[in-house]
Amino acid sequence: MHPLKQLITNSDLMKSLAKEYGTPLYIYDTERIKNNVLVLKKGLSKYFHKFHICYAIKSNSNPHLLNTMLEAYPNMGGDCSSPGDIYAAELGGMKLSNCIYTGNYESESDLVEALEKGCNINLDDETSLDRLLKIKCPERISFRLNPGFGKGTFSQITTAGKEAKFGIPTEKIIQAYKKAKKVGIKKFGIQCMVGSGNLDQAHFIEVLTAIMDQTKSIESETNIVFDFISMGGGFGIPYRDEEKPINFDQLFLALSEVYYNTFPDKENAPALWIEPGKSIIGDSGFILSSVTGTKNSYKNFIGIDAGMETLMRPALYGAYHRIYKVGNHGIDKDTFDFTGQICENTDRIAVQRSFPEVAEGDLIAIMDTGAYGYSMSNNFNTRPRAAEVLLNNDNVKLIRKRETINDLFNLCDV
Repeated sequence: MHPLKQLITNSDLMKSLAKEYGTPLYIYDTERIKNNVLVLKKGLSKYFHKFHICYAIKSNSNPHLLNTMLEAYPNMGGDCSSPGDIYAAELGGMKLSNCIYTGNYESESDLVEALEKGCNINLDDETSLDRLLKIKCPERISFRLNPGFGKGTFSQITTAGKEAKFGIPTEKIIQAYKKAKKVGIKKFGIQCMVGSGNLDQAHFIEVLTAIMDQTKSIESETNIVFDFISMGGGFGIPYRDEEKPINFDQLFLALSEVYYNTFPDKENAPALWIEPGKSIIGDSGFILSSVTGTKNSYKNFIGIDAGMETLMRPALYGAYHRIYKVGNHGIDKDTFDFTGQICENTDRIAVQRSFPEVAEGDLIAIMDTGAYGYSMSNNFNTRPRAAEVLLNNDNVKLIRKRETINDLFNLCDV
């Protein structure tokens, strides 16, 4: 059963939220967020002598949610990909010295911001080092490794391999570290992210093994001693009933065996860093949406007020999200396409989905939208973005107001 299913069956609560804050509405659960953070912390602390967690700010940058994560694990940093991510991390209460900044094809202004704020700088290419050195020679940097293979739920989120735009190939990365050492950089890490949304334990073992092999090659060629090794991203969540969540206790045990086989002196081994996003916030949030109309055409349609401007993932990747009828879901009667109100035929939240009969005004919940939901939402068709609320048992907190149409034109100076 979905971890937030009980919330969805509470029709009185859902109706009161819809009445108070309107729909579509992003809803997050405090208890689930903290539980997800503590599962990672517990597994890492059990099997790794030194570790660090950098939450992927890009997955959801609401500062209230970042602050909630810090309540569970105060030392958490942020995995930042832009100056905006750095700003969100700071607003959320994160120490920027605990954050890693990983850009790609970075502008000079982006690098200046990351440097001035004191983030750990992770460079995507040797040319990134050239741009960085025009500004400042930092004490420590890391490079992003592309090991030549990758795996993600969709091709668009496979972030390593020969088709990926990210990272330094294995045959070039030693030269990058030699250059960095030559120009006076004293301390080093290494980072590698090969894809997002993975659930297969064997995949993570393969990735870490590749990182370990490359790390030892770099050390032997350069005499560099690494401070940290970051296995960035990748931890998936179940989006379908038949998928099983990652058992992090088993996974971190298996990864520690690979890690300390390479670095048997645990006391002096590099720290393991991870950069989770979905595994913390993904199943902690859902969208509450209202049925705006139904149509029996060549297909059966359920129209809702949350379209591709509210949740981009289905249109962008063909991503699957479970959808429940609020209250008693009932018995599925037919198959429907769920569509929003956007003037694009790609505006489908779900296609050919078995579902009960609904009427205008009924509420439905689109699950697992905590990650890459609001953060990828947009104003296409000049539609204001949704509000966000955070539930903490009986307490409801508005953590982002709903945009108005006026808000969209505030910078136009008309």
